[in-house]
Amino acid sequence: MNRNGSVKRKTKETDIQVDLTLDGTGIAEVNTGMPFFDHLLEAFTRHGLFDLKVAAKGDLHVDQHHTVEDCGIVLGQALRESVGDGSGLTRFGSSRIPMADSLLQVDLDLSNRPFMVYNVELPRDWVGQFDAALIEDFLYAFCINGGVDLHVNLQYGHNVHHVVEGIFKGFGRALDQATRMDSRIQGPLSTKGSL
Repeated sequence: MNRNGSVKRKTKETDIQVDLTLDGTGIAEVNTGMPFFDHLLEAFTRHGLFDLKVAAKGDLHVDQHHTVEDCGIVLGQALRESVGDGSGLTRFGSSRIPMADSLLQVDLDLSNRPFMVYNVELPRDWVGQFDAALIEDFLYAFCINGGVDLHVNLQYGHNVHHVVEGIFKGFGRALDQATRMDSRIQGPLSTKGSL
């Protein structure tokens, strides 16, 4: 079974290519023009044990929003392509991540019914030159385009770097669980017969 997704999206604001392999080893080749965002995507990849390539060019002279959000769109589309109709998937994933001063819970369902709950209040928005408030926009775009019901809950934490890195580690681990195959599951795991 091919569990890869490859999506290219080009607009007047961004030009993004994403290649996602679910059954990977945690190898990331990421270049978004934002080093801290690259670091977050690398953490997602390593802790999810995916293989991920992201080549993104955007209008960073305007701001970071277009590029971050569009990366979420394309990664969500690559996920949909890689899971197909969801046959054999465990579908649900959860991860509780401690990271220094912070503790995060990430739960998701590959339901094909996008929804997001994001209970994260950051004490400030910026980590170096990166606007960490954009993480919510990235995840929302991923959910809408990936058909994912995602819940991110910060239980406590004050270091913004630790909080957002913990989110991406938990996001990777939860998605790894949800995309695992189970030979006992015939078709999509749903009483409706489809997701």
